[in-house]
Amino acid sequence: MNEEQELLAGVAITSFRLNGQFLALAEELARPVGLTAARWQVLGAVLAEPLAVAGIARAMGITRQSVQRIADLLVDDGLAEYRDNPAHRRAKLLAPTDAGRAAVDRISPAHRRAARALVAEVGPARLAEALSAMQAVSEAVDSLSGRR
Repeated sequence: MNEEQELLAGVAITSFRLNGQFLALAEELARPVGLTAARWQVLGAVLAEPLAVAGIARAMGITRQSVQRIADLLVDDGLAEYRDNPAHRRAKLLAPTDAGRAAVDRISPAHRRAARALVAEVGPARLAEALSAMQAVSEAVDSLSGRR
């Protein structure tokens, strides 16, 4: 492998590991309030504004089908609801219910503690640099995949 291949492999493997670590942390934070990481992720995506399932999937980089399955479960549990979409008759918008917002709110104290601990461990400047680098890599991968 040449240097570029080693860098790509290292970034990819590290991002896969980090994804797993973040999912495990999210499960740990969400479990006490009766949510899973996936349910918290989908609810979190619609806290600011209702979104169509396809929009949630695009924003999170996962399949529409997996978001649809979780959205349906959230609706069944009374944590979210479907609303009419003025821009598209068949693609309903997903919005949190009061119970869904309350569940996410109950995660906030533990989330805040985890964030403080991570920032204390890594340092705010270094973590901000990591975020910037991750965003640049993500944009580059998007750009390259658009060229194929």
